[in-house]
Amino acid sequence: MKKGNPIALLPIGVFLAIYLGLGLLFEYGLNVYMGFYNIPIVIAFLAAILVACLQNKALGFDEKLEIMGRGVGDKNIITMLLIFLTAGAFVGVVGRSSAQSVAYFMLTLIPARFAVAVLFLVACFVSTAMGTSVGTITLLVPIAVEVAQASSFDLALCVGTVVGGAMFGDNLSFISDTTIAACNGQGCAMKDKFRGNFRIALPAAAATLVLVLLLTMHQDIAPIEAEYSLLQILPYVLVLVGGIAGVNVFVVLLVGILSGAVIMLGTGETAATELLANMGSGAAGMFETSMVAILVAAMCALIRVYGGFDALLAFIQRLFKGYNGGQLGMGLLVGAMDIATANNTVAIVMANPIAKEMSRDYGISPQRAACILDTFSCIFQGIIPYGAQLLVAVSTVTEMGQSVTAFEIMRYLFYPYLLFLSCLAAIYLVKEKK
Repeated sequence: MKKGNPIALLPIGVFLAIYLGLGLLFEYGLNVYMGFYNIPIVIAFLAAILVACLQNKALGFDEKLEIMGRGVGDKNIITMLLIFLTAGAFVGVVGRSSAQSVAYFMLTLIPARFAVAVLFLVACFVSTAMGTSVGTITLLVPIAVEVAQASSFDLALCVGTVVGGAMFGDNLSFISDTTIAACNGQGCAMKDKFRGNFRIALPAAAATLVLVLLLTMHQDIAPIEAEYSLLQILPYVLVLVGGIAGVNVFVVLLVGILSGAVIMLGTGETAATELLANMGSGAAGMFETSMVAILVAAMCALIRVYGGFDALLAFIQRLFKGYNGGQLGMGLLVGAMDIATANNTVAIVMANPIAKEMSRDYGISPQRAACILDTFSCIFQGIIPYGAQLLVAVSTVTEMGQSVTAFEIMRYLFYPYLLFLSCLAAIYLVKEKK
């Protein structure tokens, strides 16, 4: 590992000071009703990139542009951008009426008090099958919004429950980028990592389900009677079935777009010109989220070259000792990388080399290391307010004509918090079989 440079981490500090600092100040300090939601995250990242460009005089500005270009051109970043745009187009095509039909249909099949628990279970299954939390959130948050409106449950609770279920599958799925990155980086079979991972995730998911039921089942929710169109439900049924069947997320979303377009045009719900405009506005609604992904990739590419991440890795390695300490240090290592990059796959890829060295030093098996890396990265990714998951959730809620802040959702992210406790219990109470 090359010599680290702690000063290279300054852009991250600048971003956190602007975005988190101003958000907390306006949300809780000045009482000006601006709130976290209105802090311009793109401007905060632009300021951080400007600081990064002013660092390291040994490199010219053109060289720094080349470094940022390589970072933005990473496969994971391009894939994420395409998911954002395609998902936005899907939301634009099916519109609010389709999501309303799904919500009302669900509430006629099950008692209203169980609706939020069903949202969590569906999110767990879909995300495990699809391997993407962002895709799952995009598909299910519109339904969560309509469930909240129809049943009078807290909107942040419904959305937070979906986000938690989405992180369940992001952590466990065989086709998830995080699973592939962790297993390939540590040199273990996916099935071995899955066994250990499942023992950690299942108690957290069960506890989350119980907690959601306790919060919702005793509420006096009147039966909901509303009209809905079974035909308009079809696009969501197709994407949910495709997700559960493990079909590629792009294929799932394209099927949803085509089926939604045919139904909306065939029933006369929308005109062709209006449909195209809705697709465009839906994709445009993901502009800020896409820009955040691009700016994070560019900033982190510079920080990596400057040696900032090497300094962070070296610090964590020196701080934790022993077998249990090595596992916790490995988890906090990838968590710190995720806080810095807002991308759990990138965080795992960056942490893999030092984690492999730590595994040899502390006697941690490859499958245990892969499990720790994947689980901790998903824990942190699921709760940071500027991560893709919460940004997409907030953006989708806004597209549905409602509003919610990342901080409001964070209060109800039961699954990531319980997963963290379950992971600590596994580290300190459960020993590996040699």
